[in-house]
Amino acid sequence: MSTTVIVVIDGFGVGAMPDAGALRPGDLTADTCGHVLDHCRVSLGRPLRLPALGALGLGLVHPHPDLARRTSRPVAVGRAALGYPGADTFAGHQTMMGADFSRVTVAPLGGHLDEVSGALKSAGHLVEPLRGQPLLLVDGAVLVHDNLEADPGINWNASARLDDMSFDRIVSIARTVRAVAPVARVIAVGGHADGALATYVRDGDGDTVGLDTPATGFYRNGGLQVRHLGVDLDHTGQLPDIAARAGLPVTLVGKAADILACEAAVRRPAVATAEVLEHTLAAVQGGRGGQGGLVVANVQESDLAGHQQDTGRYGSVLEQVDVGLTELMGLLTAPGDRLIVTADHGNDPTIGHAYHTREYVPVLIHRPDAAGMELLPDAATLADVGATAAAALGLDVAALTTGATLLGRGRGAP
Repeated sequence: MSTTVIVVIDGFGVGAMPDAGALRPGDLTADTCGHVLDHCRVSLGRPLRLPALGALGLGLVHPHPDLARRTSRPVAVGRAALGYPGADTFAGHQTMMGADFSRVTVAPLGGHLDEVSGALKSAGHLVEPLRGQPLLLVDGAVLVHDNLEADPGINWNASARLDDMSFDRIVSIARTVRAVAPVARVIAVGGHADGALATYVRDGDGDTVGLDTPATGFYRNGGLQVRHLGVDLDHTGQLPDIAARAGLPVTLVGKAADILACEAAVRRPAVATAEVLEHTLAAVQGGRGGQGGLVVANVQESDLAGHQQDTGRYGSVLEQVDVGLTELMGLLTAPGDRLIVTADHGNDPTIGHAYHTREYVPVLIHRPDAAGMELLPDAATLADVGATAAAALGLDVAALTTGATLLGRGRGAP
């Protein structure tokens, strides 16, 4: 049986979508891939070393002097529009797995303080506004606030210092918020901050107010814990559940283990890129005994580097991922095996803010049994990536809520 691996380089966009400037006009210049390559060439005095991404055809999707313009491998290469509003990891992954996420409810917390506060008080919590601002302080430690790292009103966070409260208690408060929240995600976040969280509260776009999470030190100080509580979806129409019901092993790695639903899946949560790659390679090696199956892995540190506006760190993560992709291609050599490298949105570290950027994402498909290279047309939605993976695994693409396979819709190399 064949193995299909989807590697999501979180926040790795390849150029702004036409509507990228609707909220922030400057985002029309977003180009995560190109700007990271340009910056690293100057700062390192050399191009980034990305031979695997070059062999997979990244330079055909995003022409750049530091990327190979040709590849001899029988890959299929293209790019995908997001297929959901804004630029969000949860919505991106759910869409990629086959959910119809075209109608995300956008709701700043400030318009729902009464119902959120009421639900928390009914659950026995002490709730008070923080300095009269449209966010809530719960039990003197947890801030319930707008997420400032995605487009305004898509997600809310429940954040606290782990020195003040256990992560289990933070998650419990987030679940109470989730029960009344109309937004795509409520995210429980616990970490070690450089100071009191109230110090890092700031205004966001679109009448939002929230915690500047990168500024707190949560991403730098180690021990970060995150739990994503998503809006109710019919997960039976998504790729992991369909694969599991067909008897295929399913492994979810990194952030994918936190945000994708599949009761039968083996989960390997991790943030460090080395650990994500280690778990991904182990899952493939474990499937070489004839079981095959589906592996979905998320490389989160690229997205964190984007939020921190740290272009050098972003480039370092890309080089680390590239080494892992080389190893994966060396393992995925059987007929029917597939490695699909893509992303969920952009996160341009040079754009001047710490939000995600609404960009096209690459779709790079390693297919060792193909006769030649295929240039794919732009996909209208990330759901087509999941549908392509389903077809590679011999699953019924029509069982997905949405999405159509990309392979066979392109043309040969010029």
